[in-house]
Amino acid sequence: MLIGQLAKRTGTSERLLRYYESVGLLASIRHANGYRDYDDAAEQRVRQIRALLAAGLSTSLIRQVLPCSVADGSLRPCPGVLDKLRAQLTRLDQRADELAQARVTLQRTIAAAEHAE
Repeated sequence: MLIGQLAKRTGTSERLLRYYESVGLLASIRHANGYRDYDDAAEQRVRQIRALLAAGLSTSLIRQVLPCSVADGSLRPCPGVLDKLRAQLTRLDQRADELAQARVTLQRTIAAAEHAE
């Protein structure tokens, strides 16, 4: 399928698809006319990439995770990858705690300001 078709099917811009390809997350066959041709599995791969990016993974970590994926989008155990995913989960948990604390501080600040009115 051509890049425009893949973009339409995945709701991803052509520019972003070219970026995914440039960082090694997605592959295409180039025709003599320069057109990119993606296989049918590219649609699922783009969806996986977008989900992993939304989970806070870097493109370099996603490049390590993708070879561990299976057709249904789940992951099989790959050496070292689970440890890296667990580390990312720990970072997200820490960030969530920081955001929760910031939220409480903001709520208290707002309550104090409303009380002063």
